[in-house]
Amino acid sequence: MGASGFLGSHITRQLVERGDHVRIWVRPTSASHAFADLPVPEFRGDLFDDQALRAAMRDVATVFYCIVDARPSLHDPAPLFRTNVESLRNVLDAAVAARVERFVFCGTIGTIGHPGTGSATEDTAHTWAEMGGPYIRSRLDAENLVLSYHGERGLDAVVLCPSTTFGARDHGPVAHGRLIRAAAAGRMPFFVRNQRMEVVGVEDAARAFLLAEERGRAGERYIISERMMTSKEILTAAAEATGHKPPRIGVPLGAMRVAGRLGDVAGRAFRRDMPLTTVSVRLMHCMPPLDHGKATRELGWTPRPTPDAIREHALFFRNS
Repeated sequence: MGASGFLGSHITRQLVERGDHVRIWVRPTSASHAFADLPVPEFRGDLFDDQALRAAMRDVATVFYCIVDARPSLHDPAPLFRTNVESLRNVLDAAVAARVERFVFCGTIGTIGHPGTGSATEDTAHTWAEMGGPYIRSRLDAENLVLSYHGERGLDAVVLCPSTTFGARDHGPVAHGRLIRAAAAGRMPFFVRNQRMEVVGVEDAARAFLLAEERGRAGERYIISERMMTSKEILTAAAEATGHKPPRIGVPLGAMRVAGRLGDVAGRAFRRDMPLTTVSVRLMHCMPPLDHGKATRELGWTPRPTPDAIREHALFFRNS
């Protein structure tokens, strides 16, 4: 579910390559570029259509759920909760009714807590929901909902928490993919100082989902992230992959915070979504370093260096 998305399409492709019988669920308006070459039957519909959901899940062993509204800058947060929580509840009801054997849920590292010092693990309590705004609250609600269906209704559910993904076949492109595309074309002279993020190759993240289906413990969460990188490191890797100069001008994080506050004011005044808000700027740098040791120990997940995936991301845009 969510096969038209960046990560969802890679999961779909790896399942097909493994020899699984795969069917996909996408919105009626979703583009098919990411899976058009795959022999997969399509189910298109609304997530609130109970009958269509149950028909799609009939005789299905595993549901891989990768549908998310990932727009932290929305002026009106209602769509976040409608997609990330309420429609998910409908899907979970359908999965229980269809007696799905395993439900592998795509969460986010945004539900991992901050330990103060050192690296965070799946056991680090989350204490910064208000700092993350409605987007992080909706993702926390979604993850708790999945785990409640495991504990209270017997759904065999596993939660994966992937970080920012990089790699080829970004047909969207995703938001950070647009930055990679600009750097790959030599049109990204700027980077944000002190911006850092946890990152992972999209193919490695997709492989973690297949491993979670086979080896993940029901009711458990797994961090799917390879390392932390700065925005300068990420954009430099993308630019150099295509023979362009890396970004040279560092924008202070303080200037981004000012832009975020101005975005807040403009969003309220004009009742529209702004590209930068206080929350979206905060999410650029608030995550702690993460420890993916649990995924390695229990799933057998061994990701390759993410800079390789960033270079592949850049080359995909250059060659597209």
